[in-house]
Amino acid sequence: MHAAPSLQTLLDQVRTAVAERTPLQIRGGGSKDFVGTIQPAQLLDTRIHSGILDYAPSELVVTVAAGTPLAELEVALAEKGQCLPFEPPHFAWSGADKTATRAQPLGERVRDSGPAAGSVATVGGMVASGLAGPARATVGSVRDYVLGLQLINGQGEHLTFGGQVMKNVAGYDVSRLMAGAMGTLGVITQVSLKVLPMAPAEATLVFGVDQASALEHLHRWGGQPLPLNASCWVHDDTAPGGGRDLLFVRLRGAVAAVDAACHKMLAELPGERMDNAQAGPDWVLCRDQRLPFFADARAPELALWRLSVAPTAPVLDLPWAQLVEWQGGLRWLWAPQQAGAQLQAAARTAGGNATVFVAARADSTRAGCQFDTKNAARDAITRRLKAAFDPQGLFNPGRLCADL
Repeated sequence: MHAAPSLQTLLDQVRTAVAERTPLQIRGGGSKDFVGTIQPAQLLDTRIHSGILDYAPSELVVTVAAGTPLAELEVALAEKGQCLPFEPPHFAWSGADKTATRAQPLGERVRDSGPAAGSVATVGGMVASGLAGPARATVGSVRDYVLGLQLINGQGEHLTFGGQVMKNVAGYDVSRLMAGAMGTLGVITQVSLKVLPMAPAEATLVFGVDQASALEHLHRWGGQPLPLNASCWVHDDTAPGGGRDLLFVRLRGAVAAVDAACHKMLAELPGERMDNAQAGPDWVLCRDQRLPFFADARAPELALWRLSVAPTAPVLDLPWAQLVEWQGGLRWLWAPQQAGAQLQAAARTAGGNATVFVAARADSTRAGCQFDTKNAARDAITRRLKAAFDPQGLFNPGRLCADL
């Protein structure tokens, strides 16, 4: 069977690079360019291979070419009342979007760092980055929804892994391995994803509580049969009187379940129910890191740190303000890159790890590895996988680690 012209073009480009030992920068719309370190390499633009290849709404499965704009896929799913429940961030906006906008109480001003104006998130980039939005803690990650994919490896071979059903793998589930690999193992050409119906009802509650109290209530609510979907705790500097602490909780599910949960939670903790017309755009701002907290103009020497910890971890004793998502499992903060050892130690104590998500403007390159694994066995496995999939080290060199 002959490959589609766009796919054949990608194959030819990779095979030429393999023959000439030319490093490749695998890139879709560029919306994740700020994640990891990009070294000089020949550009391989995956956007030439685009389109929804197969969609079976009744089976909750869609197969998409990697260069397809994420927004295009989401529109097609929405027309059938379905969605990608893990809410992949777009990190993409036009230059006109980088103006002050009012979206209280969660958001007031867009960030002025991140992808270049005009960047567009693609499905391949969504999988390669493995990033998920506010609902990650309750619905799962990107890899949980990858059923199968096709990719070009470092020998110029076009390989297929998985399929279009959940139970289709005997042995290693290689397709899900590509989620979060940042294109260092191969060029994803197409992916099959499980999708889900949109929830019948949604509500957002807001409470004025400090971080310790917010975590305590989230942990207790998490152990109850409540339709919790997402949470965000932040200190709102824009509030009158010097700001205030706010906890936002989003509920999704059956109408009766959401209404009952609202009544129960508001009875336990004073708060209010937001208008969905206001809350919806705010959650999009949270997903794409466009809330005031993520605007780093206040201190250009600071980097945005991402601390992934156990959801039950207490408030971290750190001198920098934090934004907390995923029912306590994700902590964001702005701190100098020189504070890495302190942050990594705090994250390890809390059962997780700390990584630089957006580097400080004064130091946009990183030495060593993006991840603080401190695990020799895991590091050895990572290197063996790289050698197996990309023996010449041509794909996205240094994107995850300086020597990979």
